[in-house]
Amino acid sequence: MDIDRRTLLRTGIGLLGGAALTACSTSRTTTASPFVSPTGAQVRAAEQARKPGTVKDVRLVAAETQADLGGVTVRTWAYDGRIPGSPIRVNAGEVVRARLTNRLPTDTTIHWHGLALRNDADGVPDVTQPPVKTGTEFTYEFTAAHPGTYWFHPHSGTQLDRGLYAPLIVEDPREPLGYDEEWTLVLDDWLDGLTGTPDEVLAELSRGMGGMDHGGMTGMTPSPGPGMGKHMLMGATSLLLGGDAGDVRYPHFLINGRLPAAPETLTAKPGTRLRIRLINAGGDTAFRVALAGHRLTVTHTDGFPTVPADTDAVLIGMGERYDVLVTLKDGVFPLVALAEGKNAVARALIRTSKQAAAPKPDLRPGELDGDVIRYAKLHPHESVRLAPKQPDRAVRLELTGTMTAYDWAINGRKYDPKTITPIRSGERVRLSFVNRTTMWHPMHLHGHTFALPTGIRKDTAIVLPNSTLDVDFQADNPGIWMIHCHNVYHAESGMMTLIGYQPT
Repeated sequence: MDIDRRTLLRTGIGLLGGAALTACSTSRTTTASPFVSPTGAQVRAAEQARKPGTVKDVRLVAAETQADLGGVTVRTWAYDGRIPGSPIRVNAGEVVRARLTNRLPTDTTIHWHGLALRNDADGVPDVTQPPVKTGTEFTYEFTAAHPGTYWFHPHSGTQLDRGLYAPLIVEDPREPLGYDEEWTLVLDDWLDGLTGTPDEVLAELSRGMGGMDHGGMTGMTPSPGPGMGKHMLMGATSLLLGGDAGDVRYPHFLINGRLPAAPETLTAKPGTRLRIRLINAGGDTAFRVALAGHRLTVTHTDGFPTVPADTDAVLIGMGERYDVLVTLKDGVFPLVALAEGKNAVARALIRTSKQAAAPKPDLRPGELDGDVIRYAKLHPHESVRLAPKQPDRAVRLELTGTMTAYDWAINGRKYDPKTITPIRSGERVRLSFVNRTTMWHPMHLHGHTFALPTGIRKDTAIVLPNSTLDVDFQADNPGIWMIHCHNVYHAESGMMTLIGYQPT
């Protein structure tokens, strides 16, 4: 049976028929006015306001496959048999029409991460669309209105922690940035087909730690101890992340699907001005990224331009993207992504000399220990600065849970698709992420970008342990939208919630 937009139009209104409303400043549940339907008139009007342009047709097949990571072969799931999947490139204003064929043994969807797109294309099962069943197809169609570095991945269970991800690059026909070449690098942590499956990881983590304080442990445990499962990571710590760095033991870390010993290599000329688009597709790992012998200039966060800022390295949480510029020197230089707190790296190479020998795979660039740029040092380009305005509505989102019980949640409640916080079109909404845990969380808002205190625009931001991060966004994209931790295991354990536009 084909499931396409026509099917969604028939079924979408009923997807949220039993939804309850959660008041924005309390945990009180009401049965007040309904929400804008993902297929409703307001969603269609918002899409028309984007002035849809020419259509780019894309075919995607999600299926089991065998993949070579560079000397290590795994059985996994991927789009069209590639890790990462083939990039989709469009110009801002063009329409993406992507027909997904599901040949996986289970349901799936696609979430187009970071895009302010029409709500019925957002890919959240049983919220914005029905799940795409095995053996069926579904067509996503949406205008890619804003230039930038984006990506796509499933929003079904732990599927993100397999090979189902790929870049989506929206190009600016009037690109103001000057550069000679560009390179898109997708960072990932990998275990699927080697030590187990992501579903097995979640099952093990969900049993908790039996009373041990994960956040207080120090040092790295090289192998599971007595009574421990094989997937749980003990004692991964990072000062940059405020303590506990991650939960999951990964045997490998990849850049563009390649192991450090068999890296992807970019060949260029000395003096080339290179734009690097960095995407963290990992399930449980932040990466600290540096290019040996070079300083980087940050130009974009999550697709939106910043005032250029120089740094030795960038810290990138799951779901985040950074664009950087660098002028290449003469030689062979490793680009290294340190798995933060996990004592391992992913690696790629840049070669601008035919004579120079490649450095050893274990070379650690000194830049990793230099200046690591943080949000506080980044400022938005004036073209994307959110106009000053006092918030019309404040939404407090307490991040709760412990590794001991593995009970991650928001406001003490595990995800329930019937619990939705109401907002209205035209409002300036303040999200207050209040982290009550000893773990960092990369928090992601669907369908919008928000402004951090410095004004930089993002859709995913790291919230450090025992801290509060206030972000503001303009409610200008009607529908039902998810907010969640982009640690896939925290999200699937319950650290997700929904906001919904009330009809105007």
